[in-house]
Amino acid sequence: MRSILIGLAAAASIAITLVAQAKINPTDPQPTCSMCPGHYIPLSELQAYTQKAVTEGLLDQQVRDIDIGKAHIGIVMVHRGKLAAPARDSVAEHDQVSEVYHIVEGTATLVLGADIANRQRRPATQLTVREFNGPGNNGSEIRNGVAYQLKPGDVVVIPAGTGHLFTKIDDHIDYLMVRIDPDKVTPIKDEAASKAYLSKPAPRGQ
Repeated sequence: MRSILIGLAAAASIAITLVAQAKINPTDPQPTCSMCPGHYIPLSELQAYTQKAVTEGLLDQQVRDIDIGKAHIGIVMVHRGKLAAPARDSVAEHDQVSEVYHIVEGTATLVLGADIANRQRRPATQLTVREFNGPGNNGSEIRNGVAYQLKPGDVVVIPAGTGHLFTKIDDHIDYLMVRIDPDKVTPIKDEAASKAYLSKPAPRGQ
């Protein structure tokens, strides 16, 4: 009986300690992601995604999708090959997911703007809609868009609803993308899922 009481007392002490750690000062604003772990992605893993893109002819690959409390954050590697002119209706727009590009390698011309002509809904069954960037549209052109000449080291911020279109890629362009998903429309992808993905050919339909 005494050992049971000692055990209960120890458990209560741990619980009190955890509550105290969670709310050191209850009158202060509290973390929006309570007791959430940090996440680390090594360069070797990111490079493996780029190599996989080149080998298998892929474009957009989600490395992680992480719950940070009020949103999901996607970490993505993108590889695009040479482009002389954009394909028809290739303006992209995402309803709920914003994107940040950090250019790693290559140069290209990217056009941004909110006024998109001839919007067409992307199929809900499309892999990128289901797993990467949620619902959105394609369009034929961006009216009054602004063109940017991208080079390594540049950063681009594309809010949800803003059209974006590569009009020229000189040879290739590789960039790390951060997707901000406040409505959590995309599924979680952890380190184990990333390793499993890298270990076999990617599903098609991207």
